Parts: sequence; structure tokens; C-alpha cells
Amino acid sequence: MENKDKKRVAMRIHGRVQGVFFRASTQGKALELGLYGFVQNEPDGTVYLEAEGKPEALKELEKWAHQGPDRARVEKVEVEEKEGLAGFERFEQRR
Repeated sequence: MENKDKKRVAMRIHGRVQGVFFRASTQGKALELGLYGFVQNEPDGTVYLEAEGKPEALKELEKWAHQGPDRARVEKVEVEEKEGLAGFERFEQRR
């Protein structure tokens, strides 16, 4: 796939999203969708992720992020399209 067919987005997920397997579930969903990037917990209690890949797959991840795993209670998802690609080689969980 050529880079012109890819996009990169950042998402910040608010709510009860730490300690509920949100990062692991996000990683699983991203891998299922063929996306690359990372997900991490933030000190303010949010989860932050960056992902790149096909626009349709990114939309699907965004849709999933509004629900999250079973124990999560998502209140808000902020999405920002980023300039260019970061060249991620996998999708990983960060601390």
C-alpha cells in the first residue's frame, strides 16, 4: 500500500478507561484492522493513541474507541488528524 493511501490520527479517550484493559483491547482491535501505532495511559486518567493506516480502518478504530472494552465507560473521544506518517512498524502498548 502506498503512503498516499494512508492517514495518521491521534485520539484521546476520556472516562473510566484505565485499569479496564483498554490498552490491550485497543492493541488487539488495531492489529485486527491492520493499523500501526501505539496506545498509552496518560497521567490525567485518559488514554492516548496514535494510529496510521487505511482511512476506513482508522474510522473503524474510532467507532470502537467510543465503546471500548466491556469494563470501560467512555465519556468522550477527541480525534485529531495528524500531518504525514510517523512510520510505525507495529502497534504497541506503552506505559
